[in-house]
Amino acid sequence: MLRFMCVGDSMTIGSAGEHTWRHRMWQHLRATLPTPFDLVGPRTALHEDATSYAAPDFPQSHLAGWGEGWMHMAPVIAEETRTAQADILLISLGLIDLGFYTDADQTAANAARFIEAARTENPRIRMVILPVIPNIRAETDAPFAAEVAHFNTLLAKTVANADEPRSPLLLASRPATYDIHHDTYDGTHPNASGEHKLAAAFADTMHQAWELGGPYSRTS
Repeated sequence: MLRFMCVGDSMTIGSAGEHTWRHRMWQHLRATLPTPFDLVGPRTALHEDATSYAAPDFPQSHLAGWGEGWMHMAPVIAEETRTAQADILLISLGLIDLGFYTDADQTAANAARFIEAARTENPRIRMVILPVIPNIRAETDAPFAAEVAHFNTLLAKTVANADEPRSPLLLASRPATYDIHHDTYDGTHPNASGEHKLAAAFADTMHQAWELGGPYSRTS
């Protein structure tokens, strides 16, 4: 059985009543993956411990937290990977780091620490990492926008340098049509359209690189 662990911040954990991109990914994998799989992780709640998912029937386990980033996940990922027996990490991190905690270089260093730590528990773990999608703050805060762009460049280099055959890393592409004014409800957090586009970014990357699953198709 393949075990996927979604790792992220508020865009991944979601709030009460949301489906989350994790749910969209689960729907996609159910439709396209011929082998058994599960979503794993130490947490199940939404933001502020809410449990009212819009679709409560899907496996809700994850490793995501509101206000958490690479700097928070790097110290815990080894233990959580071991406990969950994760095979593939789907990672969306960095916006919180850059917005509140660390600059681009420090954030990239924490991403490298995360990758190394995950491999200490599973030397064959696979990871798909989404670049940071600039939020509405980047439209009015030029230094922040520059940090986001710089980090994404550093992240691409980190992934390229750390990639290895037994533990492959993939850098997903930001969805080409993702528009924070149409795909989020507040300039940062995805609405239904955004959830589908984030799930598609991960799904299409895995299909193209590893022939895992199939091309993403919106089903709801």
